[in-house]
Amino acid sequence: MNAMASPTTLDAWLARLEAAHPVGIDLGLERVARVARRMGLLDAPVAGRLVTVAGTNGKGSTVAMLDALAQAHGLSTAAYTSPHLLRYNERLRLSGAEASDSLLIDGFTAVEKARVDGPPISLSYFEVGTLGALWAIARQRPDLAILEVGLGGRLDAVNIVDPDVAVITTVAQDHAAYLGDDLEGIGREKAGILRAGRPTVLGSTTLPKSVREVAAELGARVYALDESFFRQGGEAEGEEEGWRWRGRDPAGQSVEIDALPDPGLPLDNAATALQALALAGVELNATDCRRALAAVRLPGRMQWRGQWCLDVGHNPHAATYVASRLAARPCAGRTIALLGMLVDKDADGVIEALQPAVDAWVPVSLEGDRARRASDLAGRVAARGGTVWHCADAPEAGAAWLATRLSPEDRVLVCGSFFTVAAVLMAWQTAEQTDVNDSAMEGTP
Repeated sequence: MNAMASPTTLDAWLARLEAAHPVGIDLGLERVARVARRMGLLDAPVAGRLVTVAGTNGKGSTVAMLDALAQAHGLSTAAYTSPHLLRYNERLRLSGAEASDSLLIDGFTAVEKARVDGPPISLSYFEVGTLGALWAIARQRPDLAILEVGLGGRLDAVNIVDPDVAVITTVAQDHAAYLGDDLEGIGREKAGILRAGRPTVLGSTTLPKSVREVAAELGARVYALDESFFRQGGEAEGEEEGWRWRGRDPAGQSVEIDALPDPGLPLDNAATALQALALAGVELNATDCRRALAAVRLPGRMQWRGQWCLDVGHNPHAATYVASRLAARPCAGRTIALLGMLVDKDADGVIEALQPAVDAWVPVSLEGDRARRASDLAGRVAARGGTVWHCADAPEAGAAWLATRLSPEDRVLVCGSFFTVAAVLMAWQTAEQTDVNDSAMEGTP
């Protein structure tokens, strides 16, 4: 990124960042750490406590529940996540509120000033975003900061800061071009966020051995699901008695909370969030925990709008969870999957995982260098005996086609990619705004 006059709007900044670095993903900490040192971000903690969350699936929901739980206990928070659905501002939330354009611009400006303060250092879009977010968080210095790892762990830009608690949710195959397809190797990469002598929360019972090997090498204290903390019940849809969590506080004392509501997100991740918060030094209050989990929402994760369900899951592990949730919530009509995926994702695995819960498919094409055509998805569905109703050139076109053909008992799963879900949500948002504007015009004398 060459030194030049700074943009004055967020959109202009983002356009500049997208074009600035020769590659979109450039794993490694040397460049980003050098700029962070110039900014003073490594001189002191950016928050009272910091939790870093890595994993193949479940990171976003774990961060959302950690954030909600912490706020319910009266803590000020910062949550940094990626990617976003509709607005870049979604990536940084301060005590639940999206960061303003001006704060993000100030952060980008601070990064750019440090980047050229000496020999210029080239940074990727994600690296600038991460440094800008850390700069903004450090200015607020909240009680708790929660950082989601963008890709992998060991070499991700988020890993330049040391967490007080490290969380690994799941490990599965995804981003093979960068992480490979060996689960043990992927596990070791994600375990790169662990720190010596500090607690590590493992949110899955099926993690590769390499994760614990790294923890043992570092002397990190491991708190694992179904070993140090547990969740019981809550499997059935609408289960009235709720579910129970049992875990440990930092002193090793047992803590138990019952009658917890279903947050509509994976309960293993909810249990993981509770354990991480306890290890961050928060004395859990049952009433606050119930209130937070009852209210938490995460756009694009099993998000229901009438008979439409939207989920950004884009690998077989995530698709298996979605299929299980749909099976636990049967409908009288048909389940139609509006599926759009990128070419570097395991489309066959996703289709196979969803197929038991889907009656018919509407494949859609995405745009961009990594886009997969609807015709390709249709062929893969047909090869597995699935019924293809229609192919559309874009997610919003597929949604519009389906909207006129659904019965009240049917439901639609919009899935396969952040891009697929975002396109449908944006189309709905645009239509709703148009309706509001038309109504206002009709009321104008």
